[in-house]
Amino acid sequence: MQAQTQAQAWPAKPIRLVVPFPPGASNDVLSRITAQAMSPGLGQQIVVENRPGGGGIVGTEAVARSPGDGYSMLNIQASFVASAALRPRLPYEPIADFAYVGMMARGPLLMVAPTSLPVRNVREFLALAKSKPGQVNYGSTGTGSHDHMATELFKRMAGINIIHVPYKGAARAMADLMGGHIQLVMTSLPSAMTQVQAGRMRALGVASERRTSFMPRVPTIAESGVPGYMAEFWWGLVVPVKTPAEITARLGGELARALQSPELRQSFADEGAEPATMSAEAFQRFVSNEINRWRKVAQETGIKPE
Repeated sequence: MQAQTQAQAWPAKPIRLVVPFPPGASNDVLSRITAQAMSPGLGQQIVVENRPGGGGIVGTEAVARSPGDGYSMLNIQASFVASAALRPRLPYEPIADFAYVGMMARGPLLMVAPTSLPVRNVREFLALAKSKPGQVNYGSTGTGSHDHMATELFKRMAGINIIHVPYKGAARAMADLMGGHIQLVMTSLPSAMTQVQAGRMRALGVASERRTSFMPRVPTIAESGVPGYMAEFWWGLVVPVKTPAEITARLGGELARALQSPELRQSFADEGAEPATMSAEAFQRFVSNEINRWRKVAQETGIKPE
């Protein structure tokens, strides 16, 4: 009865949405767009709070330990799965400690190279890498990050030997790529699309199952010599597991409505992402399956967390 009364009175104050990374990245921008679109239907503001640290672990733990009163949400993304896949012990349980609200957006990983590299597509990159084993470097946003694991999977499936150079974030990796210090980065579409369009780096392929509408001329990696390869970025919302089911369902309904907004869809498109409506149950299954999938990749490739 108390939970029902609480749900009926909710929300009586602003709701915080924790993004466990610094401001400015795609997860932060997409969360702010979504928060703004959901707020009118809830009658309260959703305030984005950045809690970076530990590759997303610090902010995630903070929400896991928050009261289940409906006033704390967490943006989770591919790195949430990467942490769970790599670390047998976390200060939270990725499935058991959260109630899943729904998926928010999806976007393909984009394989990019410096314009100074004499390759124009994935096949030419593979030929170069095979002709110079151990001499081609690729960058990532850090050891054990989703893009690191995705590139190691590509490396394994393609049968090439390229060397990992970890960076602290996408910005530094992109700067070194454009400077020609590294030869490849697998990154989110929002992180690279503007630079590609400006001619400062070259898109070789997308890691999604199908070509993206944002760059329809760029072929998939799977159709470019690595059949079956697929990796993507995604974003979604969860709340502490003890949040009343009525509140979680209300948040899920408002999220689904927000994702139908033409203004939100355009704002997402500007960031290289597409709205992705998924029920709470389906989203939880998706995350669980992704943890198992990338745990297998980590075991097969020998990736260890820093």
